[in-house]
Amino acid sequence: MTSTSPGPLSGVRVLDLSRVLAGPWATQTLADLGAEVIKIERPGVGDDTRAWGPPFTTRADGTAGDAAYFLCANRGKKSVTVDIATPGGAATVRALAKTCDVVVENFKTGGLKKYGLDHASLTALNPRLVYCSITGFGQDGPDAHRAGYDYMIQAMAGLMSVTGQADGTPGAEPMKVGVAVADLFTGLYASSAILAALLHARATGEGQAIDIALFDVQAAMLANQATNFFVSRKAPTRMGNAHPNLAPYQPFPCTDGRVVIAVGNDGQFRALGQALGAPGLGTDPRFLTNALRIEHRAVLSTEISALTAGLTMAGLMAALETAGVPCGPVNTIDQVFAEPQAIHRGLVVEQGRADLDGPVRTVASPIRMSKTPVVYDRPPPALGQDTAEVLGKLKP
Repeated sequence: MTSTSPGPLSGVRVLDLSRVLAGPWATQTLADLGAEVIKIERPGVGDDTRAWGPPFTTRADGTAGDAAYFLCANRGKKSVTVDIATPGGAATVRALAKTCDVVVENFKTGGLKKYGLDHASLTALNPRLVYCSITGFGQDGPDAHRAGYDYMIQAMAGLMSVTGQADGTPGAEPMKVGVAVADLFTGLYASSAILAALLHARATGEGQAIDIALFDVQAAMLANQATNFFVSRKAPTRMGNAHPNLAPYQPFPCTDGRVVIAVGNDGQFRALGQALGAPGLGTDPRFLTNALRIEHRAVLSTEISALTAGLTMAGLMAALETAGVPCGPVNTIDQVFAEPQAIHRGLVVEQGRADLDGPVRTVASPIRMSKTPVVYDRPPPALGQDTAEVLGKLKP
């Protein structure tokens, strides 16, 4: 999975002016693909997420190091400390931008102009520069001036309205997702756009500005729920663990946990009935088609729950897998990385860092490429560890 050979983005240089999650997630993806990523951080402080703990790493001297949060999105980068709020610091970053192919920033709209680090200023120095701006609401519009944070975007862009238990049931309220998906989706869209813009720049010699907004991204990621609304003109609501368009497609109880059963067609549903020793489910007129199963989902869920409740998770999954019915356990995070499949696929990257007591572990990139594998040549950096190396190479 890993490689000591140059990655597919070898030779691409990225100036990373972003912090927290959306921007760093994009630039970590580029680093995994072999780009050189220079992360600019505030002297003595660094990326905000270095302090977003506990838990914290432990330094070799026993003191607390960086927060685990920082580690998740900054693998493969060089850390350079520069105070861009000073004229000298801003000039240093402008000099770096002349040597780079890509800039990624997530300051508030217009926030870098006063430092001469905005798109217009940097492309005047480097016309081939791909300049990606990540903001809460984009570069224009009535909300362009507003800051955007994942939680508020999950709320404002509709995700929380379809996440959580249904009204009238215990614990009913809109819920955020357990990880910052608006930020993470935005980072992925940003990295895709950057790669497309790099292709254009190589073909034409012209860079361009990329405008990525968390609000736009989260609206796009409503996906089928948004098109359900466009077609029906009814806003989808919270349904707990039920699926708006499929049934049965939810967790079911076992003696030692819960197993998700994901039926995608009528044949799988008939196979489910056979596997549970209840072939009559497949011929029941209430459940013959997916549309009918949606209509009668409450009674269907009750009947299936009664059949699974006395089974162990392992026993149920073995029966369903034999029958060709998709299923999976509801795992805790420790159980995820203990799964044989996770171990086989090498989903944990372990890297050493001299200043820390023990290795740094991060989740591997899911990208698998046959000719140019991803590169794990640097752990998440200590604050400012590469300042002298990177700035020492700048021309006077």
